Amino acid sequence: MRSSGLLRIAPLLATISLAGCAPTISSDCPPPRAYDADLRARAAEELTLLPQGSAIEEMLKDYAVLRAQLRACRA
Repeated sequence: MRSSGLLRIAPLLATISLAGCAPTISSDCPPPRAYDADLRARAAEELTLLPQGSAIEEMLKDYAVLRAQLRACRA
């Protein structure tokens, strides 16, 4: 994996990796889907193949924010 690609997606991967950290569950908030390490690694590798600033990269950043909001909702 290219280091510049990894640096570009490191915050996204950190956010997704922490998906299961909410200890308290609220019935009003759906659980974020848990992804195993292999799938997260594949996604990271595929993301490095995209051109910088791609629409998919932008959408994944939004998705990371939504996952953080779900975790906060469940806390």
